[in-house]
Amino acid sequence: MINLITQGYGNASTASLQTTLFDTLLGSCLDHGDRTAFIYSINSTEFEVGYSKLLDDSILLAKAFKHRKITKNSKVMLLSDNRYAWFVSDFALLSLGAVSVPRGSDTPTQELEFILTHAECEFLIIETEQLLKAHEEMLKKCKSLKAIFIMVGDRTHRWFNHTYSYNDLLKERTLTKEDKEQFIRRRYGQILDDPFTIIYTSGTTGTPKGVVLTHRNIMQNMRTLPDMIALDKDDRWVSILPSWHIFERAAEYLAISHGCCVVYSTIKTFAADLEKYRPTLVATVPRLWESMYTKINQTLERQNPRKARLFKFLVKVSSIYRRQKRIYLDQLPRFDRTFFLIRWGRKVRAALACLLLVIPAAFARKKLEAVQQKFGGRLRMAISGGGSLPFYLEEWIDAVGIRIVNAYGMTECAPAIAGRALNCHIFGTLGPATEGTELRIVDESGEEVDAGLVGEIQVRGEQVFPGYHNNDEENKKAFTDDGFFKTGDLGKLTLTGELVITGRSKKLLSWPVGKILIPAGLSRLSPSCLS
Repeated sequence: MINLITQGYGNASTASLQTTLFDTLLGSCLDHGDRTAFIYSINSTEFEVGYSKLLDDSILLAKAFKHRKITKNSKVMLLSDNRYAWFVSDFALLSLGAVSVPRGSDTPTQELEFILTHAECEFLIIETEQLLKAHEEMLKKCKSLKAIFIMVGDRTHRWFNHTYSYNDLLKERTLTKEDKEQFIRRRYGQILDDPFTIIYTSGTTGTPKGVVLTHRNIMQNMRTLPDMIALDKDDRWVSILPSWHIFERAAEYLAISHGCCVVYSTIKTFAADLEKYRPTLVATVPRLWESMYTKINQTLERQNPRKARLFKFLVKVSSIYRRQKRIYLDQLPRFDRTFFLIRWGRKVRAALACLLLVIPAAFARKKLEAVQQKFGGRLRMAISGGGSLPFYLEEWIDAVGIRIVNAYGMTECAPAIAGRALNCHIFGTLGPATEGTELRIVDESGEEVDAGLVGEIQVRGEQVFPGYHNNDEENKKAFTDDGFFKTGDLGKLTLTGELVITGRSKKLLSWPVGKILIPAGLSRLSPSCLS
């Protein structure tokens, strides 16, 4: 029976247009059962989890959730930071057709209360007993909560008490053939337009808004993004961004859908984990690179001013050489049509500059290889999502030899809108809109403008959310009459269709300022390459 049910699964890149997120993750677990899905550490003890165990754990938890009356469309708050149990909980909820409402453990009580009420949450999954106690008084007032589940903790359930630890739920860990078959059959009870999550904006610019995302939204990106980064089952990701953010969440979905391995890291262990686990991919945000750039240069100046000057010189040489090479290859953004003789004159000067710099650039490249070794030596690319990297910072990252994928996305687009990945070589841009995405720049009157002119970025595509939860007023403001989503961000297009952001009229997907700390060890990247 199971063999018949599980026939026909492939990875997300070949998935049917009708495949849901649950169906995709399920198929990957069945196809890659003997591969490692997650690596994580608890109290310095390392754990490896294979795809077959990920599936079994998710089936067990889904069975327990169903027994506690979590059903299709149940709203479930998921209050936790990155951990393996987060993904298992999410997978279990997906299987039941429940709608997760994720948030990080640092969410203030007042904001948490608003989200629980506004999203009409019936259940709460919370990371630890300590976190539960921090919000205990508020939670006692939430009469809509039918049950609370604690990921990490001893058995806590008592008669007439609706609080359970996962140890309570999973005390019976026996899986039957019928349990597995029932879990797999749930793929037939879901459609693309079913919501699977409501993600609330940070609330830093006003009242948090609940972004409703459907399977259709996330699956548009699951189908189109893998080819942009040549994703392969042998890729290894090191994860440091919050799982509840859609950028990190989508990255993990992509990784698991293709049989990759995800390593959960922390700010404290990130540098060591890069060297130990030697990832091929990492997902980051611009502010992480900004902090890293500042800390590395400040540390060098303090420890050894002479080496700091040498490091800056090597970066400068590498940067100039790469820029001149891009001028010659037409790999810089163009916003207006230049007379061809002027262009050819620039290309000739660039070619001469490259000839003069070829030996110094080769020397700089060899010295700066030690920087790449600090990232494990196998890093194919670092994906920077959310907003645009400042040009000086993008040049610096490129100069030290790290392939950066500069991408633009928003929670409302699950999250991808545009990206300069393997399909685009126009440096200093965010690349073209992702496949299947319509992107336009409009002026204040709503008229589309020509390349090079600044206006509001508007997008339309299957990844665009259907609307904000219980917020008709904001929904009326969010969309144009012809169905384009108003991002509120300012940008312009190059002559060849690549996007450049010029301003932000509202907050982009990013890590809060207080959360960006330089990972221990990365501030010492550069001195080693100058020894």
